[in-house]
Amino acid sequence: MKTDSGATASNGSPAIRVAKDIGFGSIAGMASKVFEHPFDLTKVRLQAQVLESKARFNGPLDCLVKTWKNEGIKGLFRGLPAPVVGAMGEIATLFLSYSEIQDLIRRVNHQSLDSKLTIPQLALAGAGAGAITSFILTPVELVKCKMQVQMIAPTTERQLLGPIGVFTSVVRNTGFRGLWLGHTGTFLRESGGGSAWFATKEFVASLLLRRRLSKQEGEALTLTSAKSSELKSWESALSGACAGAMFNFVMFPADTVKSVMQTEEELRPARIDPSGKPPPKPSFLGTFKAMYRAQGVKGLYAGCGITVARSIPSSAIIFLIYDGLTRYFD
Repeated sequence: MKTDSGATASNGSPAIRVAKDIGFGSIAGMASKVFEHPFDLTKVRLQAQVLESKARFNGPLDCLVKTWKNEGIKGLFRGLPAPVVGAMGEIATLFLSYSEIQDLIRRVNHQSLDSKLTIPQLALAGAGAGAITSFILTPVELVKCKMQVQMIAPTTERQLLGPIGVFTSVVRNTGFRGLWLGHTGTFLRESGGGSAWFATKEFVASLLLRRRLSKQEGEALTLTSAKSSELKSWESALSGACAGAMFNFVMFPADTVKSVMQTEEELRPARIDPSGKPPPKPSFLGTFKAMYRAQGVKGLYAGCGITVARSIPSSAIIFLIYDGLTRYFD
């Protein structure tokens, strides 16, 4: 089976490998989402106010405090069911796709299935995995973002719906295609971020492993990808933490534009045309330009600080659990 994010072992059937990738990824994803949700809610609310004439929050701490005072603990976890369920599909699909694309790269290059890939090859596999995952993730993100801004929407537009209610409302008003509103942003974030996430994890883990083994063996070792079975728990966590920070920073503007597009209807409802013609749907490029005109680069990175900060422990949790389960059941 595949015992790490970068190498394949010869033992175990493909079905078992797939089951473990899905199972371990689901567990790791759910644990991380519960931890990070209040910070993700803060990020979405800060992103959603970029095009507002008057900001509701002065920063991440102000947003957290006001949410706590006005909505309580329930408010901090508003919209949690959607990302928890989505995390099962997101992280499981990421790891499974990452594994399969690595095998595809080996076959194309006529390499054995137990050969280790280079960091650029792993980055390519990560980009492909992220691109695939974006199709599953966009509807989940849409429901989550709409729920997270319900309490700060104008009173006339405020509807406190659960995840099923938001889902059915979107389908009723825009059809199933409407569930993929903002997909361009999710695609860019996940493909670019997935490449950075896996490549950074592999690179840092390899550095840590080489440093430890070089001390034990008394000689410098060549930098190669590291198996989960070779890593200590703290090495999995530290390399995962670095990966989380890199994932969120490199493609953050795409995520900001995506969040604004997905909350436009709740926070800035379009005026009804006298002719009855439906308002134009927001486009990725159009929203990007509007945000840049409104606040420049600063607006595109609204909520970046708290997002990177929460992604460090969250990503550490993912790889700590995933690598740990892989080592235990190998």
